[in-house]
Formats: sequence, structure tokens, C-alpha cells
Amino acid sequence: MIYLDSAATTLQKPRAVAEAMSTATGTMASPGRGGHRPARLAAETAWACREAIARLFNFDRPENVAFTMNATHALNIALGSLVTPGGRVVVSGWEHNAVVRALHALGAELDVVPGALFDSDAALEGFRERLRGAECCVCTHVSNVFGFVLPVYEIAALCREYGVPFVLDASQSAGALPLDAAGLGADFIAMPGHKGLLGPQGTGVLLCSAPVRPLLFGGTGSESRSRAMPAFLPDRLEAGTHNIPGIAGLLAGVNYVNRLGPANIARRERALMRALALELKKLPGLEVFLSDGEEAQAGVLSVRHERAGSEELGEALGRLGVCVRAGLHCAPLAHESAGTIETGTVRLSLSPFNSPAELRRVPGLMRRAISGALAGA
Repeated sequence: MIYLDSAATTLQKPRAVAEAMSTATGTMASPGRGGHRPARLAAETAWACREAIARLFNFDRPENVAFTMNATHALNIALGSLVTPGGRVVVSGWEHNAVVRALHALGAELDVVPGALFDSDAALEGFRERLRGAECCVCTHVSNVFGFVLPVYEIAALCREYGVPFVLDASQSAGALPLDAAGLGADFIAMPGHKGLLGPQGTGVLLCSAPVRPLLFGGTGSESRSRAMPAFLPDRLEAGTHNIPGIAGLLAGVNYVNRLGPANIARRERALMRALALELKKLPGLEVFLSDGEEAQAGVLSVRHERAGSEELGEALGRLGVCVRAGLHCAPLAHESAGTIETGTVRLSLSPFNSPAELRRVPGLMRRAISGALAGA
């Protein structure tokens, strides 16, 4: 099997992740719910995970590292804390439905910044034209469909200039690209634990630098006599029992990423992705969405064939043992921006565990998959 669907979930993880989860299951209880050893071990593990995440992202407040179920959960908290019905929210043309649907549910007015694929200058100018008077700005760091790296530091600086709160969706960049929270200065940064951070599904993180409104209400193990949620973080956002096995696994994944270094991960994934893309471009009828500049694209690559449907091609690759994702990838806005809304794409996304040897096999398997998809059409 060649696994190229890490933009959805990293399947291949450090061995320490599963080991940490197994250990936690048998030794840890709930943090803040007792003074006994299992409760203390859980509390120590949760705090160690907050510290490791803060260190990875140069975020100086580990107590403001809140655990969530996933990036969608984190984004809903952030947007619910900033957006009011009818408020105008400026977003990039590359946002995931985790942003678009949350804003729709909040009754926000979406102001979408247009721009061509891999054109950072156009994106930045679009934000400059629209930010004045906006209630909030949301931007993905990396398009989950095309790997387009947006100029988020410059966008964040514009937000500060215009006094507009900024939310970063780091779903495709956390762990896979360097991300400096202090340098960015975002109000909130949302991320999953199960992608570039190499943790288990069911984990996510929200870095909070602004006042926050809880999405869930309940027990926290603190201020139990009050009917209101605690005013302090992380308790304000962490009602109910923690996913301690997941947090223990996430800690192991984050430690692995800290050891490798996101810059090294990004350099390797980009090199492998570009080498693969150049070989795929040789296949007749296959359109490969590759940026001219290396810095404009992360380790995510989309392709489509002029005659074979994307879904059919994805299924044919799956039968050959190549795991990809095909279709609209929960990001119709990105496909509208790129002009692929009617066809979708086949997405190939890398992790630190992909090897040059397996990727050299992919063009030949893609050729066979195209033949198979056309034969079945």
C-alpha cells in the first residue's frame, strides 16, 4: 500500500503514539478530578502536551492551549467568539467547509477574496481591499485541495493595521510547515491533532490569544460551586472528560515533530511532491496543479484527467493500492476559485513517512489507473 491521503488523516504515525495511548488507557484517569496517582498522571500528561505544542509554535502561554475534538471544533469555538449575525467576515477563496458552514450557521456575511491559484500577491491585495470595516478575517494557511500556501503573516499584519480579528486555519500546516504564533499574532489558531502533528483522530487544538466564548458547558473540576464556566483557560473551553489517551498520543506525535523540525519536514515533502509532480506531468491528458515557485505549495498535490472522472480515477488507484482522495474534498470554495468545481480533483498528500522509492512507483500506477478508469467509463 502507498498511503497518499495524509491531508485527511496521517495513517502512518510514530510507534510511540500507539504506545502512549495504550499506556494512558491503563494508567491514567481524568485530570482535575482527584488527587490520586492516575488523576495526577493524566494532569501531568495534559500539561506536558500543552507545553510541547506551545514550544512547537512559539506560543508563550501553554495554559491557553485548549484541547478540542478536531480542527472543526476549534474553528467553531473561535468563530463563535468573534462573529455576530450579519457581521461581514473576509475569507480567502480557499476555505474548507469547516469555516464556510460555521460562518453560515452564525449568520455571517461572507466576503470572499478572489484570486488565481498560487498567486500570493493577488490574494494579499484582495485582503487589503476588503478588510476595512470587517468584523473578522479567516484564512487557511494551506489549501487542503491544492497545497497553496497563503501569505498569512502579511494578511495578519493587515488585520492588525485595520483592527480586524484574525483566525488562522492551520489544518494543513501545523507540523508540516514552520508556524510562529508569536510572529503571526493571530487571535486564534485552530489545528487538528491527526494530520501534520501525527496524533490520533479525535484530537485538536485551539491556540487562544483573545477572549473566548465556550461552545460546551459542564464540569471542569474547577470552580464547581459556580453555575457559569470558569473565566480562565484552558478550563473555560474544556467541559467534560478529557480524551486522555488521545492527548497522550498527541503528545508523542508532537514530540516527534519537534525532534524532526517542521522546516525539515516541509523541505523533504516539497522535494518529494515536486519530483512526483514532474513525472505525473508526462502522462497524456493528466493536468497537474503544480506551482512555479516551491514556497507557494506544501506537500499536497491535485491532478485531474481530461477524460477520466476524478472519483473513478481515485477508485482505480485504490484498487491498485494507492490511497488518495478524490472529489471536492469538503472545499467547494477552493474548487470554484481554481475552476475545478465541475470535475473535482484527485489529491495526493504526503507525510514524513512517504519514501522516494514508493513515490517512484506512483506514475506507473497512475497510468494503469487512468486506463482502468477509462475502460470502466
